[in-house]
Amino acid sequence: MPTQKLELQHSPGNQSVHSASRRPSLKDIAHMLGISQTAVSFAINGRPGVSQQTRDRVNEAIKRLGWTPVYAARALGSSRTMTVGFAVSRAIDDYQTEAFTLHFLAGIHLSLSDRGYSLLFKPCNSLSEEENIYRTWAKSKRVDGVVLTDLREHDPRPQLLAKLGLPAVLAGGPDPSHLVPSLSIDDGQTMKTVLTHLCARGYRRIAYLAGDPHLSYCEKRVQSFRSFFRVHPIDATWLEFTGFGEEQSVRIMQQLLALPHPPDAYVFETDAIASICVRTVAAQLTPERYPLAAPAAVSFEDSIVCRNSYPSITAVHRDAGQYGQKVANLLLKELSGHKVTGNRNILTPTLIVRESTRTRITPRIISRETLN
Repeated sequence: MPTQKLELQHSPGNQSVHSASRRPSLKDIAHMLGISQTAVSFAINGRPGVSQQTRDRVNEAIKRLGWTPVYAARALGSSRTMTVGFAVSRAIDDYQTEAFTLHFLAGIHLSLSDRGYSLLFKPCNSLSEEENIYRTWAKSKRVDGVVLTDLREHDPRPQLLAKLGLPAVLAGGPDPSHLVPSLSIDDGQTMKTVLTHLCARGYRRIAYLAGDPHLSYCEKRVQSFRSFFRVHPIDATWLEFTGFGEEQSVRIMQQLLALPHPPDAYVFETDAIASICVRTVAAQLTPERYPLAAPAAVSFEDSIVCRNSYPSITAVHRDAGQYGQKVANLLLKELSGHKVTGNRNILTPTLIVRESTRTRITPRIISRETLN
């Protein structure tokens, strides 16, 4: 096979002895372990057909010999690029402010690099541009598979990827068309826990500054927000969509603060929106009244911004890096030939209770509580 020919090209000399003059090959690993080159290849690429014990022995031999794959040879032999694509329809500025997305990307890269894969990241200005990127990648065989995020209502991307024959895993979901397997977080239950926390501490006028109503996870949070108060009525509720824009969020916040009876608690979609809105409140209160007279604040994303704000902001903490690793691992499983279907709920978020939701019923501040 072409792979073997390229892998076994050595410098002149004694071919039976590994030396610094040539790179180790699959044949060297197979000879060391007394197994076939096919078994070595299967173990390296995560394909079924070899035991976990064999995989462990191969990995140990790789470390001892300092073996690394020849990607050109691998491409000739298997038509693989050893690259995963990640194209997202978001403004590039979002990646400079969203801690969750940056850690999610880092988690994906960590899992991919452990298996010899690279990550091709392509920010897109629109959904149509993202779709065209997938068409280009599929036609040119640029990537082996893709990570899909930000599922939308009537999203065309799962059908497109299935038509292109491009393997994919969705972070979020689930995909209603059942074409793309997914790993999701229960955003509805998370919202319920946030609201239960606020109501238990005496807040009775609660506003939710949401993101984009067309995104699946935002829609689930909105549905949970509405349904919660059908069962647990309070004095007043507000639901406003910010489109994740900071200027729009500030305008909405100023309008709500100017009401005769404004909200006494706010739930924010992101840490960036929470931070700028808390700052907006601070600008309207005297130092003597801030933060004592400030409304409560909860962010659906946790970051150093929430920890270091004044007052510190109660936030939903999810391990974005771990999430990215799990998404990448599921895609790698699919790329290695395993059948991957359906949706998996993973990660149990944790509500980190800080100064911004100070207790009204009792002066004791709870430091941490886990979502159920």
